[in-house]
Amino acid sequence: MNVGLGLPISEPECLLEWARRADDGPFSTLGLLDRLVYDNPEPLVALGVLAGATSRIRVQTEVLLAPLREPALLAKQAATLDRMSGGRFTLGIGLGARRDDYEAAGVDVRGRGVRLDEMMEVMRRAWSGEPYGKGIGPIGPAPARAGGPEVLFGSFSQAGLRRAARFGDGLLCAAHLADAARQFQDAEQAWQAEGRPGRPRLVAQFNAVLGPDHLIEQARDSLHAYYGGPDYMNLPAGFAEGAVASMLTTPAQIHDTLAQMSDIGADEVMFYCWSADVAQVDRFAGTLGEHGTPTR
Repeated sequence: MNVGLGLPISEPECLLEWARRADDGPFSTLGLLDRLVYDNPEPLVALGVLAGATSRIRVQTEVLLAPLREPALLAKQAATLDRMSGGRFTLGIGLGARRDDYEAAGVDVRGRGVRLDEMMEVMRRAWSGEPYGKGIGPIGPAPARAGGPEVLFGSFSQAGLRRAARFGDGLLCAAHLADAARQFQDAEQAWQAEGRPGRPRLVAQFNAVLGPDHLIEQARDSLHAYYGGPDYMNLPAGFAEGAVASMLTTPAQIHDTLAQMSDIGADEVMFYCWSADVAQVDRFAGTLGEHGTPTR
């Protein structure tokens, strides 16, 4: 089972050092979240920089708010990053949950699921090398992987799981231990219902931080600020507080989570770090080395 790191967003200038250390470590992937109305780096630009500074580790949007973007251009951007990174790019995409992101992008939040379905049709056609439309030629470059980069859908809903089965390569779920098994099972059932061969790739993300107490408190404050905004749609009351309470903060919790995720069939676990302290990379690497990484 692979283990990746979700990158902090508070200090973009530190991400190069994060990436270089992670590239030298036991990690499979670097993930970066996407927001528009927030003080975070734009993920496709940032991951392009990080891919150029590394040689082995994959880079992944986690998740890109695809409906805020124009599909033909996004297809070109994703194919370019996939091609220039040597096939090390995963396009994690989703709908997002903040109205202000949609308002700032000038996109109607209503019908965003239908818009994402239509975008995937366009992007899959572009990545296959087909003409964009009547009288309009193909959109290049060809991605490193035939048919386009790996696509994971981040979703909690049944509609999102069906979308992942229809258009994607798997599921990227922001998990609580109690929910992950059900989400994975539902994703596999949707995959089978769509008639897809094999099984979906299953990736779980957990909020985590390792280090002294003051870093843990800073990380908790950052996570609460991120989820505590007033413009979130359809989040249950107390979601921010629940996310903070479930943050993993000890090597024992990291090890237990990896073991449980391996038992239920996870292909990869992403630990999303909420502290910009680059020593986080070494602490996580040391934890993985101490306990070993469970494999399926």
